[in-house]
Amino acid sequence: MTVNIDEVKKWHPFIDVEGESWDLSFLDAHTVTYTHHCEGKVDRVYKFIVSYSCHCFCKAYPEQSEDEKRTLMYHSPRESRPFCKLRYGLAKRYLREIMLSLDQQRIIHAGHGSYAVVEVLNEEGERCFYHVPFKAFREKKKLRLHVTSAYPVTARPGGGKVGFYVIAHNLMTGKSLPHP
Repeated sequence: MTVNIDEVKKWHPFIDVEGESWDLSFLDAHTVTYTHHCEGKVDRVYKFIVSYSCHCFCKAYPEQSEDEKRTLMYHSPRESRPFCKLRYGLAKRYLREIMLSLDQQRIIHAGHGSYAVVEVLNEEGERCFYHVPFKAFREKKKLRLHVTSAYPVTARPGGGKVGFYVIAHNLMTGKSLPHP
């Protein structure tokens, strides 16, 4: 990606204590184009640059010893956190697909100026809850989405529904983003 953004553009793999390499290239920054088709109106095209935080594949758990945390430590440019196989697996299976189809997802207000996608289908075709909070903003005149975290939850989080194209339109036209 040649566009300059203030987040990680290319993730280096995590190497565990056995020397196994965990590829993170599926979380490299990328562009997504969403097209809003409105009957009787001209289609609106929104091109976003999408980036991801290490919180999508890292998590420190209280029950981990300091030694466990040290052996799992992933060092990103902004912070160091223990690598989490559960978050990694979910991110690898769902995250990029979610962001590519964000205009078709149910999006909620997630607090602190964030929005989130919360439902995915698991291997058995059942709905499960995967909390994916993201920020929408402009950076250097470009439309941006930054996924700040991604983790499983046992129940649907609360938060009012918001349309993706409302977010995109408001960003594009300089209007304030929807609030809960």
